[in-house]
Amino acid sequence: MTQAVLPAPPHLAFGLDPLWTATLILAATYAVVATERVNRAVVALLGAVVMIALGVLNQDEAVRGVDFNTIALLLGMMVIVGIAQRSGMFEYVAIQAARAARGSPGAMIAWLALATAFLSALLDNVTTVLLVVPVTMALAKDLRVEPYPFLFAEVFASNLGGTATLIGDPPNILIGSATHLSFGAFVVNLAPVVLVLLVAQTVAIHLIWGRRLDASEEDRRRVMAMDARAALRDVPLLRRSLGVILAVVAAFVTAPYLRLEPGTIALAGAAVLLLLDTRGLPPVEQARKVHAALAQAQWITLLFFVGLFVIVAGVERVGLLDLLGRGIAGATGGDLGALATLVLWISALVSAVIDNIPFVATMIPVVEGLAPSFGGADAILPVWWALSLGACLGGNGTLIGASANLTVAGYAEQQGVSFSFWRFTKLGFPLMLLTIAVAHGYLWLRYLR
Repeated sequence: MTQAVLPAPPHLAFGLDPLWTATLILAATYAVVATERVNRAVVALLGAVVMIALGVLNQDEAVRGVDFNTIALLLGMMVIVGIAQRSGMFEYVAIQAARAARGSPGAMIAWLALATAFLSALLDNVTTVLLVVPVTMALAKDLRVEPYPFLFAEVFASNLGGTATLIGDPPNILIGSATHLSFGAFVVNLAPVVLVLLVAQTVAIHLIWGRRLDASEEDRRRVMAMDARAALRDVPLLRRSLGVILAVVAAFVTAPYLRLEPGTIALAGAAVLLLLDTRGLPPVEQARKVHAALAQAQWITLLFFVGLFVIVAGVERVGLLDLLGRGIAGATGGDLGALATLVLWISALVSAVIDNIPFVATMIPVVEGLAPSFGGADAILPVWWALSLGACLGGNGTLIGASANLTVAGYAEQQGVSFSFWRFTKLGFPLMLLTIAVAHGYLWLRYLR
């Protein structure tokens, strides 16, 4: 472990070793976040500042390390959802869902999770949870049941569903771009195991929560008697919101042809909906509505991501991720099965604690470089599927393992629902290991035996 992997960052303070310094900052940040004694946004921003102050990164490198596409996507969808919920559309959907499940919380938790997984395969998982979670919160309120089990199931399902397609999760987009694998290739190779995992999740959530969740007969009757149309407080706003949401979804699906990034699409949708919502109003009233819409954004989540992106950029800059990737490749001794297995498990464990985007970006050239020694690009396809499964599913391991997790946590806490690091991780991590074990078996049965 030396500085030979990448040049040492300039002007590192106190003669500190760049690799160890960046690693310690990363470890300390996660350790303090795990204690939950200091707000996670504050911790991440302080960690980023220390990275810059000690010279691991300069400010320009830190700014380049922030994935503004992700930040723009989150902010744009938060604003859209914040405006749309004023129309009552989420309460309307919640009442219809409750009535379809005949007021049974156990049935609703399964159906909402499956719907989340399906939408996450077609959209990115962050957009999906931003659309589903307000419905869930309204539904739990109507039935007077704890919303946390619903939210946990939806987080898990969003990351599972996003694994099934090229566009569902950022690691798949990176892999598809590098390998030119098609949308259909991802579906054919990953959707089967995702379906198995969704069944397993549904059973596990039912055993953990579903069979014990119950609403009183009075609450069930009250929900079944609700008039869904009466929940629609502003029909013109509903029409505008649905129009913008459908246009944004269509743009996400056709983004490769439009040559637009998801962040641009989301911010454009937010700007159009803000314009429609404030059109014709006096300037003072326009300002009030814009302030109210922006106040709906989960700034704690957004600032946490800004800080975390800078910290991970520092770790990447000093070569830690490159060392890890090459160590994985070197430990397999030329055995394809061993390489795929190691990539799967290491990707899952790393992605549970470090953002999976830079890790996958680092692993892509490593895997590409190994292809000739294993017989070419076609022969090494199982390793790409292992990398995708490990990186995408590993995000379910901890609260900070994936963007969808933090997005749901931020919204829940904004609504007064506890969604702490340890509450999520103590169940999420073992369930994540179970999904990786199933994925391991799938890879072995289909590609490696």
